[in-house]
Amino acid sequence: MLARNVTKNIVLADRLQWAGTGESRRQGLLGRDALEPGEGIYIVPCKWIHMFGMKFSIDAAFLDREGRVVHIHHSLKPNRLSRPVFRADGVLEVPSGTLKNSETAVGDRIEFQDS
Repeated sequence: MLARNVTKNIVLADRLQWAGTGESRRQGLLGRDALEPGEGIYIVPCKWIHMFGMKFSIDAAFLDREGRVVHIHHSLKPNRLSRPVFRADGVLEVPSGTLKNSETAVGDRIEFQDS
């Protein structure tokens, strides 16, 4: 799958994993050593994330049901918690620096497509 910021017309991830089952949400990115440029995961439903057991930092964009960014965490480090985002339907996790480099901001709209 592909995650595109349609507001900025930029691809955020072209190798995106969809985590929509209980098992895939619990697993998330645990056990991975890194998240390479172009990789990402969309966890739905999700209103907060934890980084316990993670080995690397990530960027996290919390999205509402329409795909609008309602909150961003830049470079969320291992062994941390995000804040709860009650308006969020899911969270897009991408390599650290992706959201800043793409100038993704609150209010931008993200779309998911088959690649």
